[in-house]
Amino acid sequence: MPTVTVSTGIELHYDDYGTGAPVVLIHGWPLSSRSWEAQIPALVADGHRVVTYDRRGFGHSSQPWHGYDYDTFAADLDALLRHLDLREVTLVGFSMGGGEVARYLGTYGSDRIARAVFAGAVPPYLYRSADNPDGALDDATITAFQQGVTTDRIAFVDGFATSFFTAGDTLKVSDSQVRYAQELAHIASPKATLDCITAFGRTDFRGDLAKIDVPTLVIHGDSDAILPLAHSGKRTHEAIAGSRLVVITDGPHGINASHPTEFNEALLDFLHS
Repeated sequence: MPTVTVSTGIELHYDDYGTGAPVVLIHGWPLSSRSWEAQIPALVADGHRVVTYDRRGFGHSSQPWHGYDYDTFAADLDALLRHLDLREVTLVGFSMGGGEVARYLGTYGSDRIARAVFAGAVPPYLYRSADNPDGALDDATITAFQQGVTTDRIAFVDGFATSFFTAGDTLKVSDSQVRYAQELAHIASPKATLDCITAFGRTDFRGDLAKIDVPTLVIHGDSDAILPLAHSGKRTHEAIAGSRLVVITDGPHGINASHPTEFNEALLDFLHS
């Protein structure tokens, strides 16, 4: 398995397919890069080089005890881009992965980046506070997530995976697809699974979004119960001048798996524009 060393003793597993303009896919919590299975073939067939990687603590990457914060995640992404010497990159961040897109661009700028995509993503700021009343997560919800992970992580992520693909009362993928997501979550580091709740729940990306100066696509399901459109995707679209918003009808949180045709069409249309 190809890996890149991002700091002493810590390696990220990545996969690199195809040739052409590079697209880097950044997965959500608590899954791994395998969650992009429905996008990779479409992108490669369209003439793109596709790079996926497992965030530290997830998939086949190292599982250290510390380093589960967005400054570190952005530094890890920067190390990967430099290792592969990728340029004119489209960064695609799903859910938690949207935080890497925002923090990378806010910290390292767009010298290597041509486009950005936020898919069902956590920015601009999920924590509900006095200066962010439209945040989706309050203290009680964050605490409930943390207690779920520390009390019975497997049961918690199994339930979360079901909610991931549910719109209203309807599951939008097969039971097998839910089990697959559950299995990806099972192998994640328990410490990473726990610490990332604070990372995605309490990190303010508003300053990062203000610095984005590349064409940007925001794609979101209108029935996303994990990260509701009004609290995340719509606000990110409004925060980035000139960004494009695509709303997938009846789409749950995991739109790249539940609505792959619509998702891929929106992504490819953006890449061609």
